[in-house]
Amino acid sequence: MYRTGLVALLLVALAGGCGSGSAVKDVGTVFHGSVGRTVDVRVTPGARFALAVDDDERAGDDWEMGDLPDVAVASFISEEPSPASGSAGPARYFVFNAKHPGTTTVTISNCRRCQNGRTPPDDASRRASGDAVFRITVG
Repeated sequence: MYRTGLVALLLVALAGGCGSGSAVKDVGTVFHGSVGRTVDVRVTPGARFALAVDDDERAGDDWEMGDLPDVAVASFISEEPSPASGSAGPARYFVFNAKHPGTTTVTISNCRRCQNGRTPPDDASRRASGDAVFRITVG
């Protein structure tokens, strides 16, 4: 009986800390990028870091990360909205852990006010749409 209760309690505790509703409390060092820009990210093995992009959902921003980076160099943890306080404005964070020395690239694409497919509907939306590129070097 004791063992069954302990296992059940452990499962509840594990489930409570996981899932889409949980947020990463420490995003690590933040590197900010934007459409049309390449950012060099230099971190040491074991470091946590975040790739950040301005994210205004009311304006219709819709950021998506392309292919995952080389997992031997950096592992993806989660995608997070900006923290509730202490932020200059709304942003989206893509959080990673640096693994082993090497270089990899992450592309995060925005498509503002896109409906079907990934085509912006007007000139203003096209100017705000595109890729933010992050070149990650772990060393």
